[in-house]
Amino acid sequence: MCSLKENISHVTLNADTLISKINDRDIRIIDVRSRKDYSQHHIHNSVNLPLLELLSNDSPGHLIKLIQSMGISDDTHVVVYDNTFGALASRLVWNLLYVGHNNVSLLDITYDNWKLLGYDIDSKNVNFGTKIHTLNINNNILSTAEYLEKKINDDNTVIIDNRERLNFLEQHIPGAINIPYKIFASPNKILKPTNELEKIFESRYVDHDAEIITYCGSSGTLSGLAYNALKSIGFENVKLYTHSFKEWKQLQKTIAKQDDANYWDLSAE
Repeated sequence: MCSLKENISHVTLNADTLISKINDRDIRIIDVRSRKDYSQHHIHNSVNLPLLELLSNDSPGHLIKLIQSMGISDDTHVVVYDNTFGALASRLVWNLLYVGHNNVSLLDITYDNWKLLGYDIDSKNVNFGTKIHTLNINNNILSTAEYLEKKINDDNTVIIDNRERLNFLEQHIPGAINIPYKIFASPNKILKPTNELEKIFESRYVDHDAEIITYCGSSGTLSGLAYNALKSIGFENVKLYTHSFKEWKQLQKTIAKQDDANYWDLSAE
């Protein structure tokens, strides 16, 4: 049988692989849904870290304390899932990468699809004890408003707005292109196959040598999905503007709009 790591793509983990290793003590499955949803039923052996609670205090030190309490060390393979097309799970994946935990994957399907496949679920809480995890901030994957503002006119930087097309047309960060988050998903998977994702970015002239900055409406969830889509096809220089367009407006930064847009044609394809 193949080892777990041999079955890991750059970003996602296949559900069949996870179910074959679901009782391994060196794997930690994190459910980012609400505590109520988790308490009703969840993937067997998963622990709960509601994303909304994390975002109320997503400081690196706080996250490290949380994952240590879940028995996660530097070497633990973490698999994250949600029931929201991968956006909430993607944000936690990014947070883990930011604090230096690189051994992390997105489950490639939602919780509903997991149940439809008849895989193991239960309602039991599990306790894996406490472990030590180092903090190693990776600032190379974070964009602040100030950093993004300096990059607006940089020819080697691509700013991607992952909101719905109409939101983008009405107002966006100057120089941004629009790739709505819905484009990345397939009917049964969090992300399309890599060849289809490649075509999406090629059609927008997004070059692998460019620096990419993604953003969405407020908390970096939709753009977190885009971040993981880009990483899954080998883009190396990708940053997430976590506070996104909501903060940009609050800071009264320059806003652009597409005055000549045909609003009846809201397709980004």
